Amino acid sequence: MDAVALTFDDGPYPSTTPALLAALDGVRATFFLWGEHAAEHPALVRAIAAAGHVIGNHTWTHPHLTGLSAENRDQEVRRTQDLLVSLTGARPVLFRPPYGDTDDAVRATAAGHGLTEVLWTVDTRDWAGAATDEIVAAADRVEPGGVVLMHEGRPETVAAVPRILSALAARGLRPGLTRG
Repeated sequence: MDAVALTFDDGPYPSTTPALLAALDGVRATFFLWGEHAAEHPALVRAIAAAGHVIGNHTWTHPHLTGLSAENRDQEVRRTQDLLVSLTGARPVLFRPPYGDTDDAVRATAAGHGLTEVLWTVDTRDWAGAATDEIVAAADRVEPGGVVLMHEGRPETVAAVPRILSALAARGLRPGLTRG
């Protein structure tokens, strides 16, 4: 069976993260956490880790990184790394730049923190207000080895997850963890 990666950006959110963890029902995914949100909801960060999901770095304030100075870019990544290590005891090894806004300098900053940049092959456009049916249809376009981009803070995304899991299984695809 071929693997695909399900990834969730921008959390955690008290309004949706617990329901998302329940919807995944033991299927492991990758969560790229926003530092400010993680700092506000440390118990949710620990719950994500305890459920066996991979936790990646998604910066502290979710900026467009290519527009920042090297020092500010480094601080965005370092501050989030430090927090996630303190909350989970594990150092993230994956990084997703907000908005997919990246260049050689962004990749070098991430690499300097031992992080591998992970983008996506399928954008569900849940961030743009896609309906549950649209999210499911987009995720259905993923190919073996692909990476599906979703976001934690949307009830439509949570509602789509069981249907996405079912559709992947019907295609002989299994969700796997993003390793970089």
